[in-house]
Amino acid sequence: MKNWLYLTAEGLAHLSSDWPCCLWSHAGEQQTMPLHQAVQVLHGKKIDLLLPIESCSWLRSEPWPGRRAPTAQALAFAVEEQLGEVLDNVHLSMGQADGERRYPLMVIARERLAAVLSLLAESGLQVRSVFVDADLLPMNQPAGVRWFGRWLLGGALPARLAVTEEGLLALKGVLPESMVWVDEPDDRLLLAEGFRQAINLRHGEFALRHSPLPWRAFSAVLLILLLLGVGASETRFRFLDDETRRLAEHNELRFQTLYPQHAQTLDLTAQMQAIQSVPAQSRDTRVAALVRLIEQVIGASQVEVRRIEFGEGDGWRVQLTANGFAELEQLRERGRQQGLAIKIDGASKIGDRVTATLTCEAGV
Repeated sequence: MKNWLYLTAEGLAHLSSDWPCCLWSHAGEQQTMPLHQAVQVLHGKKIDLLLPIESCSWLRSEPWPGRRAPTAQALAFAVEEQLGEVLDNVHLSMGQADGERRYPLMVIARERLAAVLSLLAESGLQVRSVFVDADLLPMNQPAGVRWFGRWLLGGALPARLAVTEEGLLALKGVLPESMVWVDEPDDRLLLAEGFRQAINLRHGEFALRHSPLPWRAFSAVLLILLLLGVGASETRFRFLDDETRRLAEHNELRFQTLYPQHAQTLDLTAQMQAIQSVPAQSRDTRVAALVRLIEQVIGASQVEVRRIEFGEGDGWRVQLTANGFAELEQLRERGRQQGLAIKIDGASKIGDRVTATLTCEAGV
């Protein structure tokens, strides 16, 4: 059994630490005392709060159409005329639909519930759920139970209320004959079983707030792991980048050692393929033409070489990008001045750059 704290109807007029209450411990022991003494007995333990029905109102919706369950907001608008209060001033809690698809609603003033929870929080008590006494009666039959000096009516009745002996006599004529009357209920059984179908008021804006510290700790650990992962990735990237750059410099130095006549290297792979793909007699002539093209035409400009390839009958083809069409025209003019037969084809503008293919005819 849980630790139940019942705030009786006598203390509703003045919310204070002297509120008469009843405490049921997890062992089932019952103690009646003012709230400030109950606080000392509980020693900051988590409790389940039980409020008197006099602090709330209970009503049912009309049969709800469709199979999908409505939202609490939709039900609130549906019963607005029955409330007699502005929706913003009340806290509505929805229960399970009955056989007619009517939804029960427990209604309490927001300020009242906030004041009660604040009073208990200031006393050091942790409230994990909030129920109402008349809502604990078994749902399988209409029932009346004597509870703390008055009669609670509920169960299968279309109502939840508390009445005095005089009020009960006045209602006898309208209550069903199948009513079950319990003069001395088993408190432990009522609390242990009744809350399972009862409506819990602790939801929405009054939902239990869990401590953020575990999440903060988890977030901090996750951030540390993320930073470590990023640092490791950055270290690997830098290592691979340095190794790639070192290898490229080594290859370029080796190329210049083997082929000292090629002073400038733009596309080492293409130049090596070109050198190795032609016979020894024509290789030097073709490579010399490429070196001349690079050093005297392309190397004197701001263009960016993308690819170099050699085709039999076509000569050298250089795919490049330039800052503008004027720069391409300068390449053509510079080639003419050097006696090279240069053609520029496929010029197109992409963004702020111009791409084109420069051809230096074979045999030049």
